[in-house]
Amino acid sequence: MSTSTVWSPISAGRALLSKVLTPHDIHAALTAQKPGVVVRVAVDALGGDHAPEVVVEGALEAAGDLLHVLLVGPQDTLRELLPAGGHPHVEIVPATDRIGSGDEPVEAVRGRPQSSLVVAARLVADGRADAFVSMGNTGAALAAGLLHVHRIKGVLRPALCTLLPAVPLPVVFLDAGANAEVRPEALRQFAVLGQVFAQEMLGIERPSVGLLSIGEEPTKGTQVVIEAHKLMAADPQINFYGNVEGRDLTRHTVDVIVADGFTGNVALKVFEGTARTIVGEIRNAVLGSLRAKIGAAIMSSDLKRIGAALDPEQYGGAYLLGLRRPMIVGHGSSRASGVANGIRTASRGVTSDLLPTIARRLGDGGERPAAPGAQAR
Repeated sequence: MSTSTVWSPISAGRALLSKVLTPHDIHAALTAQKPGVVVRVAVDALGGDHAPEVVVEGALEAAGDLLHVLLVGPQDTLRELLPAGGHPHVEIVPATDRIGSGDEPVEAVRGRPQSSLVVAARLVADGRADAFVSMGNTGAALAAGLLHVHRIKGVLRPALCTLLPAVPLPVVFLDAGANAEVRPEALRQFAVLGQVFAQEMLGIERPSVGLLSIGEEPTKGTQVVIEAHKLMAADPQINFYGNVEGRDLTRHTVDVIVADGFTGNVALKVFEGTARTIVGEIRNAVLGSLRAKIGAAIMSSDLKRIGAALDPEQYGGAYLLGLRRPMIVGHGSSRASGVANGIRTASRGVTSDLLPTIARRLGDGGERPAAPGAQAR
């Protein structure tokens, strides 16, 4: 586990005395708002299994003086879901079409310019919004990002960067599914992207990076993994631990774990399914007898702590890391709290030094994102 100094959003610039981050600390760092800076986040109101009701509820929960939400979707439907008279920090932007979870991403993005997801991405590209959030089609969000928002100069491929719920604290994990096949150089870049994310978003001063493989030895894995290992080990800007295995996903052996999108997505889904099964079995056991209920009552604080550590909704979704503006894609099954946290996380991506640092590390540093709230000319 990293024992480096961490940044506390509660008192910016002051170091936490403890060397161990809790899930609460991670959540607070990831969703903190910078005083005095107003951020505008475009939200795909039709994205997700429970849209638009849950998305609107999450937007209302997140919106405030420093966080303005542009809800993109059918105007009449969204107006009915807002409080009477509307909300001072929530604006409706009309969109008449929707991209579903089963639609082919590139075809849908090109063929449905009036869909809520595409309109939200264009708001960011045009400077009317500073960041993007959707609980909808991940592939379509990536396609819209590449087509409209574009990559940071020097980035080969954007990666889906998520926080893997683990005990005692989450692990930065990428690529979680954006790129099924990659070259070794792309994996090296993913290591840089993940390390910058851990530094700028979570405040870990010198994050350690591991490469997911089938063994700890440098010679284990596919040829791409073997070559990527050599590149990471030779890169002085990467604090490279070496290869890690599947069992390290939950151990926090390193702060950042890198994989290609195919392997990463499979690993993520296996982890999520296993965590869901374990939580379900614990719930069944607790309800199984009076003695178990009494024991659960005694251990309630510990069970809540474990539940918080395993709940992905705390973090709001995954970053499409490497694009010129923050783009967040959440779980399709997200509740209102997950949507709200996704919006807050997007806001933090705007006010942090995340994207400028990526530009400096992987490019010529000349593409610093516009200031929050800047309008396109």
